[in-house]
Amino acid sequence: MATDTSSRRPLRADAERNRAAIIEAATEVLAEQGSAVDVREIAQRSGVGMGTLYRHFPTKEDLLGTVLDREYTAWAGAARAAADATDDPRAALEGFYEHALATQACHRAVVEAYGHNWNGPALDCVRLLHPVLDDLRTRAQDAGVLRADATTGDLALLLATLSHTAQLVGHHDAWVWRRQLRIALDGLRASHDTPLPTA
Repeated sequence: MATDTSSRRPLRADAERNRAAIIEAATEVLAEQGSAVDVREIAQRSGVGMGTLYRHFPTKEDLLGTVLDREYTAWAGAARAAADATDDPRAALEGFYEHALATQACHRAVVEAYGHNWNGPALDCVRLLHPVLDDLRTRAQDAGVLRADATTGDLALLLATLSHTAQLVGHHDAWVWRRQLRIALDGLRASHDTPLPTA
C-alpha cells in the first residue's frame, strides 16, 4: 500500500491541488502505459516539478499504490453494484465479468497488478475483488447454474487471464474478449459435470 506522507497533516489548498493533479495524471498515464512509465512524464502531464511530485509521493511505488488503491476501490464497488442489480445469479456472474473486463481493457496498470497478484494479492486493494467473486460463486452454485467444483480461485484466475486478452485487443475490439468470456462461462455451466483436474 502507498505510504503517502502528505496524509499526516492537512494540506494547504495549493498543495492539495498539486496532489490531486499528480494522481489524475498518474491515473491517465498508468492506464495508457502501465507501471513501467517514467514518473517524469507524470510530473510533466500534471504540471508540477519533480520536487513537488516527490514531496507528495517519495517513491514511484507510493504513487502507484495510491492510484491502484483508488482504481480498485472504485472498480470493486462498481462490479459489486452491477452484480447486485439482478436477482439472476447467472446474469450477476456474467455482468460482473463484463463490467470488470470493460474496465481492464482501458487500464494497463490495473491489469498488470491484478495479473501478478491474483493468487495471493500483495495489495489490499486487489483483495477487494475476492469477496465479490466468492459471493457470486456461492449464489450461482446454490442456484445450480455454476458447476459445483468451481472455486473462487478458478473465477479469479479466469478474470486474470481474460484481462490480458481485454488489454491485448483493447476497447475497440471488445467483441474478441466477449467471445472468449462466453466460451469460458459456458464451460462453467453446471451441466458440465466432468470432474476438473486437481493436484
